[in-house]
Amino acid sequence: MQFGFTLKPDHSIDRTLALATQAEAAGFSHGWLFDSHVLWRDPYPLLTLIAQATTRLRLGTCVTNPATREPSVTASTLAVLDEVSGGRMDLGIGRGDSARRVLGKPPTSMKDLETAVHVIRALVEGRSIEFEGAMLELPWASGYRLPVWIAGYGPVALKLTGRIADGAMLQIGDPDLVRWFVSQVRASAREAGRDPDSVAVMAAAPAHVGDLADGRDRTRWFPALVSNHVVDLVNKYPREDLPEELTQYVRDREGYDYLHHAEVGSSNAQFVTDDIVDRFCLVGSVEQHIERLRALAEAGVDQFNLYLMNGDEEQQLEIYGREIIPALRDIAPTRA
Repeated sequence: MQFGFTLKPDHSIDRTLALATQAEAAGFSHGWLFDSHVLWRDPYPLLTLIAQATTRLRLGTCVTNPATREPSVTASTLAVLDEVSGGRMDLGIGRGDSARRVLGKPPTSMKDLETAVHVIRALVEGRSIEFEGAMLELPWASGYRLPVWIAGYGPVALKLTGRIADGAMLQIGDPDLVRWFVSQVRASAREAGRDPDSVAVMAAAPAHVGDLADGRDRTRWFPALVSNHVVDLVNKYPREDLPEELTQYVRDREGYDYLHHAEVGSSNAQFVTDDIVDRFCLVGSVEQHIERLRALAEAGVDQFNLYLMNGDEEQQLEIYGREIIPALRDIAPTRA
């Protein structure tokens, strides 16, 4: 199993770089940044600095979108970052949540998302492509291959991921739900004539090792964040098309304030029960984390992406590097 981490870009630049270099030394393989340019610092200057401060970490956005970031601009940025990093950039992309909603705008369409993936991938890899009536090419691009991860839980997003993506980004730590999502992705890959095992699977969720009650309080914000996507799905699809375990917990949700997005102690999380925190997040002892991560691997997860924004970040990296990553490094995900 591989391990990534995601930072919310609200730290000082010095601390962001220190956390990234500590994570690399601890054995993490991927470093990701949230992309919500109004709420927090823009991720791309930070990714440039992290690329210069590290040597092995693969880096990317978790996640960007094709509306606040026009695809040819994103492609040009990633192509430069591939030069800076020696080809260590990944693209994490979805329809857009906080980056769009804080502007008073909805997420973009799945059609626009798919178009953006093709355009960004082609341009970064040095190929020409038609976009909005114009033939585009980055003649200076070095041609590094760009791994593309698509974020989403809905049937259409999962089908798109299986059809065209290198990886699925699943913001949840519940093995049963992950197993259901993975089955959708693999079925789509088969239908597209792809090897279903060629699509990597990421489970992204906050994790905090320590006192269980404290960990629950620190990570309760996450199921509230996930609820934004779930409400979109409930409004779009018949409930029978979605797992009840995913949809039932939003029944008491009253609203969401994006100015307190991904914030420990946020009032957005008042409706989230301890049971939901335990299912969606990783909390408790080292042994409990290892047990959950083994279950996620059995559900098909290749990479666990630790949302490192719950306090005690340096301590959590140290514990993961010393006790958890070594225990799971040789654990392989269950394949199709």
